[in-house]
Amino acid sequence: MSGSFDIIVDDGQHKTTYTLNRSYYGLYVPAGLWREMTNFSTNSLALEFGSEHYSEEDYIREYGDFMKLKKDGKI
Repeated sequence: MSGSFDIIVDDGQHKTTYTLNRSYYGLYVPAGLWREMTNFSTNSLALEFGSEHYSEEDYIREYGDFMKLKKDGKI
């Protein structure tokens, strides 16, 4: 494997960018944070794991919805 990509992690107040460019690096993103994956280079690959079976209802798809839930203290 080769390649790289960036992950932007956002807690609703601060954003941090992590560059993953080694096949042996990983990044744990806990629940309650927004994340964006950008800048994929040629031959890059991302593998994601979850602690539960996939359910569409468990995911927030819009950043505005995320910010509202954070403001309301629901996440």
